[in-house]
Amino acid sequence: MNKPPVVACPNCGKELVWDTGNRFRPFCSERCKLIDLGKWANEEYRVEQRERDAGNQETQA
Repeated sequence: MNKPPVVACPNCGKELVWDTGNRFRPFCSERCKLIDLGKWANEEYRVEQRERDAGNQETQA
């Protein structure tokens, strides 16, 4: 039987076993999950979006 992998919580860095028993995966706790959610809500995280080249935009009728 293989051991489940050990991963680090993306918020606090605490090591935890990756298994289905942790309902807060990939976080170690609800607290870390909510801290991360708050950062998204406060726009501290952003998903990069590439700007379109204005010269190559075509309109379709």
